[in-house]
Amino acid sequence: MTTEFQTVDHDVLVIGAGGAGLRAAIEAAASGVSVGVVCKSLLGKAHTVMAEGGVAAALANVDDRDSWRVHFADTMRGGQYLNNWRMAELHAREAPARVNELEAWGALFDRTPDGRILQRNFGGHRYPRLAHVGDRTGLEMIRTLQDHGIHKGIDVHMECTVLTLLRDGDRIAGAFAYDRERGRFRLFRARSVIVATGGIGRAYSITSNSWEYTGDGHALAYLAGAALQDMEFVQFHPTGMIWPPSVRGILVTEGVRGEGGVLRNRDGKRFMFENIPDNYKASTADNEEEGWRYTQGDKEARRPPELLTRDHVARMIVREVKEGRGSPHGGVYLDISWIKERLPNAAEHIRRKLPSMYHQFMQLAGIDITKEAMEIGPTTHYIMGGIRVDGDSQMSTVPGLFACGECAAGLHGANRLGGNSLSDLLVFGQRAGEYAARFAKDRPPVSVDQGEVQAAADRALAPFARHGGTEGPYQVQEALQTTMQNYVGIVRTEHEMERALAELDSLKQRADRVAVPGNREFNPGWHTALDLRHLMIVSEAITRSALARKESRGGHFRDDYPDKDPAFGTINHVTRLGPDGAMQLERQPIPPLPSELAAIIKEMQS
Repeated sequence: MTTEFQTVDHDVLVIGAGGAGLRAAIEAAASGVSVGVVCKSLLGKAHTVMAEGGVAAALANVDDRDSWRVHFADTMRGGQYLNNWRMAELHAREAPARVNELEAWGALFDRTPDGRILQRNFGGHRYPRLAHVGDRTGLEMIRTLQDHGIHKGIDVHMECTVLTLLRDGDRIAGAFAYDRERGRFRLFRARSVIVATGGIGRAYSITSNSWEYTGDGHALAYLAGAALQDMEFVQFHPTGMIWPPSVRGILVTEGVRGEGGVLRNRDGKRFMFENIPDNYKASTADNEEEGWRYTQGDKEARRPPELLTRDHVARMIVREVKEGRGSPHGGVYLDISWIKERLPNAAEHIRRKLPSMYHQFMQLAGIDITKEAMEIGPTTHYIMGGIRVDGDSQMSTVPGLFACGECAAGLHGANRLGGNSLSDLLVFGQRAGEYAARFAKDRPPVSVDQGEVQAAADRALAPFARHGGTEGPYQVQEALQTTMQNYVGIVRTEHEMERALAELDSLKQRADRVAVPGNREFNPGWHTALDLRHLMIVSEAITRSALARKESRGGHFRDDYPDKDPAFGTINHVTRLGPDGAMQLERQPIPPLPSELAAIIKEMQS
């Protein structure tokens, strides 16, 4: 039986309408090509709106010692030098221009007394570098990009989920999707495709990520033949809400610590001073007084240890909990209220600098953060790994298939610095849009294999035909999330990850048997069943890559291999779909740094 579907043609198809997707669409449309944007939810609801602390760019508005060179060195050091150095260079050089551009398009950043864009401190950044709008920066970014983008003639296909990418020979040819409201299929033909779908957080049970983050872009690209890179590196943000249970995992911005918030265990001790990594000791305060002065703009002071990289802070919190010094609900305390000892107008200052955090805790937990500490713990937040791309063009290993934002790998290496995500979206969204438009202009129209389209439709409708199924998709999704949280989480061991692989094999078989009742009209059970395929792929890629990396580095910590191994310090792990349908993993050497970039790193380390 032939399935009916609507066909739509674009020169460039962008999958995802967050910061990266919108910036890519704007750039592509500006070059005169036809652009379509497909988004899983409503326009304006992308997960970028949850990014709170700010966008990292070496504007040097608050500290004139900052420059792209310092930003580049900070990014490389934070990523443990596994970064794609070309992407790190371009990001540091171009971020200021992208932020100024956003301001010119109408973004209303907080201001210095003399009217320039204000910048705040953040973990891993040597100087105050994050341009921000209170703690609602991502929301302002999305608002600005949408307002600017509507004038570009971009077609937006809302509440539409892509099921598979299509190829014409070796090159990309478009995508096959369904609309979530009515369940009808759509075929998008395109000369080039940009994947900007965000992350994989819904593979874990505790996450700051929205419901959309089911690894769609990673899995779609993988199934289309593209390579994935660095999938072992998952970032667990150290500060997520943990009580009450209904809000567990919701992000608590790093901006709280940037404004002077401190971490304490149940005994009231600031435990972060106890274990400062050697490569950060020279730049980290060893006493509370100096740390406070840093948050207040003292250029001679060193950063407090609460502003060390996220991977380190998260592991320190886990240590406190495991050793019996945690809070009642299995976390620690984040306290900004203590600054009333230092500032006469502390409550007003906190409400002005952290308005979203104030309302979030007041409304969801009944806590006034100007008067009492927050109870927090690590939450799955970001994946440094993703689709392997060219540093300049953002094209994947499949001709015509581009990727940008969180679903693209390379910029962040083993660990992302806070604030680098939003500048990543702007810098590489712009580049992906530019190069995807160039590619589309130079290529003839695509041809789509109708048999491939029909097979995708049959696969999508299969859950409705399994009348004898005894299990629904939600049970399988919950089991997957529990497996990843328990066995491939913040602290990993070979035994537990081997167990995770075995369970993933079983879960794949269960996912192939799930049954869905009802019809195609907005059926959340069906939507969940279709997401399972993508969640299984990214979970397996994370686990296999983590098993292969027998060391601890950045966001990847092995309890059985707690130290760095130089043998792994010069390679990326790359996963591909093998000819037999199995996942293949290989090591790829990182090209050596050019002498001029190596000199910058050496200079910043001295």
